[in-house]
Amino acid sequence: GESLPVAKKVGDQVVGASLNQQGSLIVETNKVGQDTTLAQIIHLVQAAQGSKAPIAQLADRVAAVFVPVVMTLALVAGLAWYLIGGQSWGFALTISIAVLVIACPCALGLATPTAIMVGTGKGAEQGILIKSGTALEMAHQVDAVVLDKTGTLTQGQPQVTDVLPLTGWTPDQLLALAAAAEVNSEHPLGQAIVAGARERELALPEVTDFQSLTGSGIQVRLDQATYYLGNRRLMQEQGLDLGQAEDQAAALAAGGKTPIYVANEHELLGLIAVADPLKATSPEAVRRLKAMGLQVIMLTGDNAKTAQALAAEAGIDQVISDVLPADKAQVVADLQAKGLKVAMVGDGINDAPALAQADVGLAIGRGTDVAIESADMVLMGSDLTSVATAIKLSQATIRNIKENLFWAFAYNVLGIPVAMGVLHLFGGPLLNPMLAGAAMSFSSVSVIVNALRLRRFKA
Repeated sequence: GESLPVAKKVGDQVVGASLNQQGSLIVETNKVGQDTTLAQIIHLVQAAQGSKAPIAQLADRVAAVFVPVVMTLALVAGLAWYLIGGQSWGFALTISIAVLVIACPCALGLATPTAIMVGTGKGAEQGILIKSGTALEMAHQVDAVVLDKTGTLTQGQPQVTDVLPLTGWTPDQLLALAAAAEVNSEHPLGQAIVAGARERELALPEVTDFQSLTGSGIQVRLDQATYYLGNRRLMQEQGLDLGQAEDQAAALAAGGKTPIYVANEHELLGLIAVADPLKATSPEAVRRLKAMGLQVIMLTGDNAKTAQALAAEAGIDQVISDVLPADKAQVVADLQAKGLKVAMVGDGINDAPALAQADVGLAIGRGTDVAIESADMVLMGSDLTSVATAIKLSQATIRNIKENLFWAFAYNVLGIPVAMGVLHLFGGPLLNPMLAGAAMSFSSVSVIVNALRLRRFKA
């Protein structure tokens, strides 16, 4: 889960699929098969998916009461007209048929699936792949949105954010020197520096005598001079005076950035800051979610200092950091135990258990396959504002379903007494079963038309 390298020493634990950036390792395998982290993640995903109870459809609950009540009313009305009203058996049968036809629960049956069909289609138009009607229904109940940091809130790739020369060097000269030193490095920070220089189309000088200084940085030679790139410890080992750079480096670190010192044999030349920056849309996405009255929580395996800095930049107040992959699902479960309906947004393998555990899991479409498979919804792009759109769409869909059910039920409440012959008791007309059939069809059409109004939904 770390976006930046983590130093390891003899005796430390390493996790399978970690990338060794420099030097060599001798590792002892002490977990295999079902004991591995990957196997545990798969188990957690399966357990979370299996523990979800299906959501009972509102229409099913209404129909479970409505249908036997209508059949009873049809029978009672027919018998009442025949036994008490003194009408013929044909008249009584006409009454019973009219009641059954006009109360045929087609509109009730159409109310939910038509709205869900239109809602999921509208979601696809907005770049939101909704895997099931259950997911669409659940999203409107969400109280808290948990956001992964790396690759979800952030871009997932370290980038050069600041170039701060301290002597007569220009920013471009300092960055070109650093990039020339790192051009053949596989280290993510080095790659970020090289990418930053290429974006500025800088010409890189030829350096020689590249040396990797384990745990500290690198050393190169250029024009008969020796240059150093690395951390504070490397500068101290060279006996260099850091001076004002100390305060600048502290300020960069407080902003969630990694300061890289650049120096020659005699003096410190400047600082280059590298960070995994927020996506441009992340602060706006957080603002929209908060405006909807939702709790927004950042959940990450990164260290607390980096996490707090990025959370403040994104406008997030609640941060849970230093969390292992297996513990992410437990954090979601703890929130659910407090009575919250939780939506989890993530993109990586280590987010999969939490995505499955959440009431609604939303995966970034550019994320890993296991995250996408575990999620209930997939955001086809990487724009987090789609999370607010998905929840709003769910709210609009559920509101539409309730409207459909209300009108379908209200129509029957009004139509059934007429079909039972209440108006005929007072000299009014008797409802012909053919007209009852036409009225019943009209109610179904009205439900479909109302569902189609969802097509006007806008993000």
